[in-house]
Amino acid sequence: MSYISVSHVGKAYKQYPSQWSRFLEWIGFGVFHKLIWVLDNISFTVNSGESVGIVGVNGAGKSTLLKIIAGISKPTIGKVSIKGRVVALLELGLGFHPDFTGRQNVLMAGQTLGFTTKEIDSMMNQIESFAEIGDYIDLPVRVYSSGMQVRLAFSVATAVRPDILIVDEALSVGDAYFQHKSFQRIRDFKKLGTTILMVSHDKFAIQTICDRAVLLGQGKLLMEGEPEKVLDFYNATLATNNLENIAQNITPFGKSQTISGNGQASITEVTLINDNNNSVEAISVGESLTLLIRAQVNEDIDELVAGFLIKDRLGQPIFGTNTFFLKETLLDVHEKEIIDFQFAFVANLGPGTYSIAVALHTSDTHVDCNYEWRDLAIVFNVINTNKPEFVGSSWLPHQLKVAR
Repeated sequence: MSYISVSHVGKAYKQYPSQWSRFLEWIGFGVFHKLIWVLDNISFTVNSGESVGIVGVNGAGKSTLLKIIAGISKPTIGKVSIKGRVVALLELGLGFHPDFTGRQNVLMAGQTLGFTTKEIDSMMNQIESFAEIGDYIDLPVRVYSSGMQVRLAFSVATAVRPDILIVDEALSVGDAYFQHKSFQRIRDFKKLGTTILMVSHDKFAIQTICDRAVLLGQGKLLMEGEPEKVLDFYNATLATNNLENIAQNITPFGKSQTISGNGQASITEVTLINDNNNSVEAISVGESLTLLIRAQVNEDIDELVAGFLIKDRLGQPIFGTNTFFLKETLLDVHEKEIIDFQFAFVANLGPGTYSIAVALHTSDTHVDCNYEWRDLAIVFNVINTNKPEFVGSSWLPHQLKVAR
């Protein structure tokens, strides 16, 4: 039974005003440094067989935390407890020596992971097959691309299913084909009971692989919970440094709704309307709809963009657009104006449950200036009443011809 327990972990580095002050402190003439905390009182647990993702902006402390958990770095305060065999894929190349061949590096890397030479030899064909680098396996690693190093490093590290797998952003360097292949292996490990801790900016990876997510910001643990809730909150933090501008409420159907923004303009109504001008919560595949977003302007603003994003039941984006992309940005908008935005579209969606997020902002995204972003503004169901049976998240109108 494997697990990871992080208890009140903090990490600080000493900062000196000059090299002389460092020297004087070293020989005992006083204390001249100040502590710079990159992690501050981090606590969470990853239970046996659970998968947890760590998210946050660059510099939030994600990689530092993983290095402490993997035993590469020591915490200044706090404690990490781990049970089970750990494989940590944190750096490109897994410590590969550039002048040795890939095969030689596999032997050395395998030994650092605790395998005997005989065990590594027995796994070599499997490692070569998964890495798919061909004859490069017998060439010096210095001629490898970063993507080829990732392929070989990941293949070695995961040749035998570990009890605990720790993965940093290294996989993002690989090509799309290998990313798909490696994430499938991670999913297979999860099904077999491997405990997984991963850092990724890939929302799809976090939402499809992880049971929970942890959000770090400026070295602090800002939130922990189900991936969609944490990622919605993270999305809101990208557009504001003031967490007071972010609220999370529980909707009547039990989901956590994130609303953020500076309030210069606000959303007063969001309605999904069918061709009969009725508000709907259940629609048919391929039905024509209009999304109404009613905005109230609370201050004079130079620019106003409205947009929407359709997500599936896991929170993955299906389709989104806004008036900036459609070249309908409003300029010089005045206080107390009420503006209706009506987006008409055909709901070529597969059967299932979907949600719509809506937003008012400037430019192409809410990151520059977010007036209001509202997740789960509408939740609706799609049912198939008049189309041939099909699978997937999208209905694609099609024709069939059969020739014999």
